[in-house]
Amino acid sequence: MDNRKINFVDTTLRDGSHAVSHSFSPEQVTAIAGGLDKTGVDIIECAHGDGITGSTFNYGFSKYKEMDLINAASKVIKNAKQAILLIPGIGTIEDLEEAYENGARVVRVATHCTEADVGIQHIQAAKKMGMMACGFLMMVHMASPEKLLEQAKIFQEAGADYINLADSSGYLLPDDVRERVEKLAAGLDIPVGFHAHNNLSLAVANSIAAVQSGATYIDATCRGLGAGAGNTQIEVLAAVFNRMGYNTGMDMYAIQDVAEDIVEPIMHRPQVIKTAPLMLGYAGVYSSFLLHTYRAAEKFGLNPRDILVELGKRRMVGGQEDMIVDVAYTLAKEKNKK
Repeated sequence: MDNRKINFVDTTLRDGSHAVSHSFSPEQVTAIAGGLDKTGVDIIECAHGDGITGSTFNYGFSKYKEMDLINAASKVIKNAKQAILLIPGIGTIEDLEEAYENGARVVRVATHCTEADVGIQHIQAAKKMGMMACGFLMMVHMASPEKLLEQAKIFQEAGADYINLADSSGYLLPDDVRERVEKLAAGLDIPVGFHAHNNLSLAVANSIAAVQSGATYIDATCRGLGAGAGNTQIEVLAAVFNRMGYNTGMDMYAIQDVAEDIVEPIMHRPQVIKTAPLMLGYAGVYSSFLLHTYRAAEKFGLNPRDILVELGKRRMVGGQEDMIVDVAYTLAKEKNKK
């Protein structure tokens, strides 16, 4: 029996923010963070869904000031570590310092899977402040295991305490997860973590594959709350890991109660797999493409699913939303030729 300590990172108050349109109130944050802190969760992440200072027109405005939410969480987190997510270019080192002043003690610096170098200064700044720092590689289906190891080593050399691989589109299959996690676990001197999305209904299976391949940090959320079809459902994974004999330190009943009694009443809708997130997972593209894709499909008389598949084939990434119209135009021309 494998009795490794598996660290749960609960990101209900960060990735889950997407699913409630970034509307968590200080009172809700206090209730959720306080409840989570009594369950044995190791790290509790609280921030805008797109990281600190993500409250913008492009990413969606937060209903309440983000630093007030971080501060509210810090007042009730006594056992776990409190984390934030920072995406360079959205959040700055000055924002990181403000988050630290409001109680954050862990920062997860998130970059595209081939751009770890843009996060070096943020990792180094966090370590100077005495924070735990994680190098968070997004959209990892877009890079080979070898490339991911190369990028992870950039974070490791900058001082990161662990590396997190994020299946941001929910595209990976369990074997894909195994290949990537095994490569990093064997090639790094620091731990590896994994962040799943449930767009293909594989979040739990992929999280299991990650742990079986050497990961010791796993992201999850209450009721699976998160972007797209959501994240790994923490109360489910805690039960599965208990069955498998892993040491999580989690109170299985307590995390079920937090999910059912505190988080579920706040949810805007059940976290289910609808056509849009399903196609995001199938095509391997960012959720930010959806609205632009639907507009282009209407303009050119196309099926939006065909556009998403083509965007995936062209390996489009966040920030290239302007290319969606070009792709739609090309598809429409090809359609009219037939």
